[in-house]
Amino acid sequence: MENNKNWAGNYTYSATEFHIPEHVEEIQELVARSKQIKVLGTRHSFNGIADSTGSQISLQKLNRVIALDRGRQKVTVEGGIRYGELASYLYDEGYAIHNLASLPHITVAGACATASHGSGDRNGNLATVLDAIEVVQANGEIVEYSRQNGLAGAAVGLGGLGVITKLTLDVIPSFQVSQQVYENLPLAQLEEHFDHIFSSAYSVSLFTDWRNGNINQVWLKQNLSELSDAANAQLGTEFYGAKQAAAPRHPVDGITAENCSEQMGIPGPWHERLAHFKMAFTPSAGEELQSEYFVSRQDAYAALCALDRISERISPLLFISEIRTIAKDQLWMSPNYERESVAIHFTWKPDWEAVRQVLPLIEAQLAPFAARPHWAKLFTMQPAQLQPLYEKLGDFRELLLQGDPQGKFRNTFLETYVMGK
Repeated sequence: MENNKNWAGNYTYSATEFHIPEHVEEIQELVARSKQIKVLGTRHSFNGIADSTGSQISLQKLNRVIALDRGRQKVTVEGGIRYGELASYLYDEGYAIHNLASLPHITVAGACATASHGSGDRNGNLATVLDAIEVVQANGEIVEYSRQNGLAGAAVGLGGLGVITKLTLDVIPSFQVSQQVYENLPLAQLEEHFDHIFSSAYSVSLFTDWRNGNINQVWLKQNLSELSDAANAQLGTEFYGAKQAAAPRHPVDGITAENCSEQMGIPGPWHERLAHFKMAFTPSAGEELQSEYFVSRQDAYAALCALDRISERISPLLFISEIRTIAKDQLWMSPNYERESVAIHFTWKPDWEAVRQVLPLIEAQLAPFAARPHWAKLFTMQPAQLQPLYEKLGDFRELLLQGDPQGKFRNTFLETYVMGK
C-alpha cells in the first residue's frame, strides 16, 4: 500500500495487498480467492477494526446512487458512497436522511457497521435507517440482510460479515435547519435541566474541555419544519445561563470556524447544518486521537460528574470533548441497544502514550454505569469487561461463523473483542 496509515496517522495497517475494484464481480472474485481480506473505508477508525494481514480493498470507485424509490421512500446506494455525496444527491431530489455524524466525509457502510451517530433525543444512530444491505460473504456469494431477514444482527456488523456492496436506507422529505451556538453553560445546569436542554432542538451537542466545571459551547440545530412559526425558531440571547455566541465558533478554542457548518441561526439545507463540518473542507489536519463511551441516559449526569472528578487528568491531553444523545435501537452490536444513550466523546491531542495512561482512569470512572466504548475508537477495556455489556454477543458470534466459518473477515480486533480469543 502506498499509504498504509489511517486518517489520523496513529494506526499502521498490516495488509500486504491493496485493491480498488470497479465492479461487484471483481469484489466477489477477490474475496473468494483471499485467505484474509478487509474493507478499508475512509480510514476514520482509530484502532485495528479494519486491519488485515492479507488484503484490503477500497470501494471508492463504487460510490454511486443506484435508485431512489419515491413511493417507498427508500434510496439504494453502492457500498463506497460517502455521506456528503449521498446528502447532496438527496437534497437535489427533495429528500433527506434523518441525521449525519460530525463529519460528512465518512462512508455510509463504514459508519453503519460501527454504529456511528449524530445527536438528537429522537434520532437513532446512522445504522437505524438501514432497510437492507447486500454483502459479499466469504465464499464470494452475495447475501441480503433485510429488516425481515437478519438485519438486526447484521446492521452493525463490525466488518465481520463480508463486503457491503449495496445499502438501502429510509429517506424523509427534505427540511431546513438553523444552528445557534451558546457559550459557557454551567455543568451543574444538567442536574435539573438535562432533559430540557437536550430536547430543546432536533440535534444538540455540548462541548467541554473539562476545565472549570463548564460546558464551553452548546450547539443547537433546529429542524424548521417541526416549528409552527418563525417566532419559535428564535431561541433568545441566553440558554440556561449560557450566552449566545457573537460570531461563528469552532468547537476547539482558537481554531477558525471557516470549516464549520453555518451558525448564527441562518436557515439552510439539512445536509449543510446537521454535520459539524463542511464537506468541502478537511475538518482538521487529522493529527488527533478519539475515544467515545456510551452510558444510559438516566446515568448521564452522574457519569459526567464522575469524569469531572478526574478532569485534571483529562484536560491537559484534550482538544475537546462532545456530549450527545442517541435514541435506543434493536441492533445487536449497537452501543445504543435497548437503551436511550448519551455518548461522551474525547478528541485527544496526538500523544498515544499519555492517552493510553488516562483511558483506564476514564473507564474506571464509567464502569459503574456499564459504559460501552465506540467500536472504531480508542479504548483499553479488557474483553472480559466489554463482552458482558452486549447481551446479543453470542448470537452475533453465530452469525459471523455462519457466513464466514474460516474467519476470512476476522482479524485480531474481532478475535479479541467479539470471538473471545
